[in-house]
Amino acid sequence: MLRALNSSATGMQAQAFNLDVIANNLANADTTAFKSSRANFEDTYYEQVVLPGQQNGVGQRTAVGQAVGLGTRIQSTQLDFSQGALQATERPLDLAITGPGFFQVLDQNTNQIMYTRAGNITKNVDGQLVMASSDIGRPLDPSITIPQDATNIAISSDGVVSVLQPGNPDLQQVGQLQLSRFINPEGLVQVGDNLYQQSAASGTPIVAFGGQDGMGVVRSGFLEKSNVEPVKQLVGLIRTQRAFELASQAIQVADEQLSLVANLRRF
Repeated sequence: MLRALNSSATGMQAQAFNLDVIANNLANADTTAFKSSRANFEDTYYEQVVLPGQQNGVGQRTAVGQAVGLGTRIQSTQLDFSQGALQATERPLDLAITGPGFFQVLDQNTNQIMYTRAGNITKNVDGQLVMASSDIGRPLDPSITIPQDATNIAISSDGVVSVLQPGNPDLQQVGQLQLSRFINPEGLVQVGDNLYQQSAASGTPIVAFGGQDGMGVVRSGFLEKSNVEPVKQLVGLIRTQRAFELASQAIQVADEQLSLVANLRRF
């Protein structure tokens, strides 16, 4: 019964964590290029009362053993990097990646390269292309600057940025976007602001232009939407609630049994 109390408590704790993951997914259902997460569970240690194949007193071996588990725990939270739907915006600096890859931006606070799928790009006061942010514009890496007199901007599928300037009917190239991909993108660290950080698990980035070396292509005039599917998340929410309730009921039953045992001396 004490084991039941402990096992049920671990189940409630794990389901509470799972609820946090689902709530975050639902909260970001409209976040540009957001990738949903999934909580993975694993069972914990087992108390082996009788091992399978153990010999008994007369030399016979058991066909099966006796074991009781001690609950569950969260194994990991796994990112889902499946492609989100594309939303047409008709704005040339709105960019989406179709296929694998991340935009590279420079975090000026840490002087580190960060990675993002969010392509809501804008210009700062110096004409530099930056990732729009609530606090600070993070410039693309390598840096691309749009001339002040540019009248039109065009970005090709391989990331070439070109502009039209007065007195020149031809497009002039001013830079090219570089993309990065990772052998294990699920190993990236989520740091907020639609940014990911390289880790030992993700491996080093493979840098190339759009459409090269297995990289996705750049789509100008589009934004990638969140890949959260609200219906699936709501189903998971209901399942999590039921699992939490079942674990709490197991605690109540174990507690009632303990109370009965404690009161046996009264009978």
